[in-house]
Amino acid sequence: MRRALSLIVLLVLAVGLASALRGPSVGAEARRASLIDDDEVNFGRRYNSRAVEETGASNVVASVLVTYRGLDTLGEVTVLFVAATGLAALLHTGRRRRSEREATPASLIVFTGCRFLFPLILLFGAYIFAHGHLTPGGGFQGGAIIASGFLLIYLGCRGRQPESKRLSAVESLAGLAFVLIGLIGLAVGGSFLLNFLPEGSPYALLSAGIIPVVYVFIGFKVGSELGGIVGDLSGAR
Repeated sequence: MRRALSLIVLLVLAVGLASALRGPSVGAEARRASLIDDDEVNFGRRYNSRAVEETGASNVVASVLVTYRGLDTLGEVTVLFVAATGLAALLHTGRRRRSEREATPASLIVFTGCRFLFPLILLFGAYIFAHGHLTPGGGFQGGAIIASGFLLIYLGCRGRQPESKRLSAVESLAGLAFVLIGLIGLAVGGSFLLNFLPEGSPYALLSAGIIPVVYVFIGFKVGSELGGIVGDLSGAR
């Protein structure tokens, strides 16, 4: 099973690399730039002047990360997945060679604080990635905050840790949804992660097309992935 999964991942990476080396046809920005006669395009100035109009996102950085260079963002998520998989494999091998040790239970104060703060941390992380198209933040930042909540659970609430299978399921489904959205844009408009949803009104919560949707999936994926890494490092999984 692991060999088959490794071959699939390598095949996807090879296809993506081959597509990227074909030329400027990959990416929404390259597609738009090919229609411009000027050979030297100031992309930074173009993003600042047209990003809100073209994507509906008031956060220009979010529009660049998700639409203009969305393929790079997919690569970053893939790197995180490979790192988490490798770390889990190494720690699982090492865990077989050492005897099991009982963890010292946390005090009542730490245990109570853990139960009180964990849902608030999850809510704050969800707020960060749900508003990433409006304010500084996004999927990676919100996911990291959610992972800090899992760290609190592993340290202060021994016995109440989330099941590794559930974290893996959330991680896989979120990553698959991210790729599917990109492929829909490729099928609809010929560009991976093309913003095919209505852009709405700038500065509104329901705006910017696919950007907030992608950020939600990235937030879930990064949060569950980093949460799994924290669990592996703490020896709780």
